[in-house]
Amino acid sequence: MTRSSRLMLGFSLISIPTIVYGGLTLLGVVSGGAYGAPVPPDLTPAQQAYYRAGHAHAGVLLILSLILQILADSARLGRLEWPTRIGAPLAAILVSAGFFGVAHVPGLVVVLYLGALLVILTTLSVGIGLLRAPTS
Repeated sequence: MTRSSRLMLGFSLISIPTIVYGGLTLLGVVSGGAYGAPVPPDLTPAQQAYYRAGHAHAGVLLILSLILQILADSARLGRLEWPTRIGAPLAAILVSAGFFGVAHVPGLVVVLYLGALLVILTTLSVGIGLLRAPTS
C-alpha cells in the first residue's frame, strides 16, 4: 500500500465517528427523541426520510471511498491522482450533508448534486485508470 493510500485511508477512518453520530441522530428521529441524540422537534415525514438517506449514503459512500483509495494504487491516474483521492471521501461528506441540509433548507440540494457529481467523477477516474494501467 502506498503512503498516499495510508494517508487518505487514515483520514477517512477518522471520520467514522461522524457517521456513528448520524446513526444516533437517526435513532433519535425514529424513536421520537426517546433514544439517541437530540433531534429537532416535529420533523415531517419527508425530513425524516432525508435524515435516513443522509445517514445511509454517508456509510456506503465512505466504504466506496476506502475501496477507491486502495484501487487508486493500481490505477493509472497521472495528475488526477490527488483530486481523485480527495474527491472520494469528499463526495461521501457532500452527499450526506446535502441530504441533511435539504431536510431543512431546500436550496442546499446543490450540495447533494455536487457530491453526486464527485461520486461519478472519482469512480470513473479510478475505473478508467485501472483499464489504462499496464498489466503485470
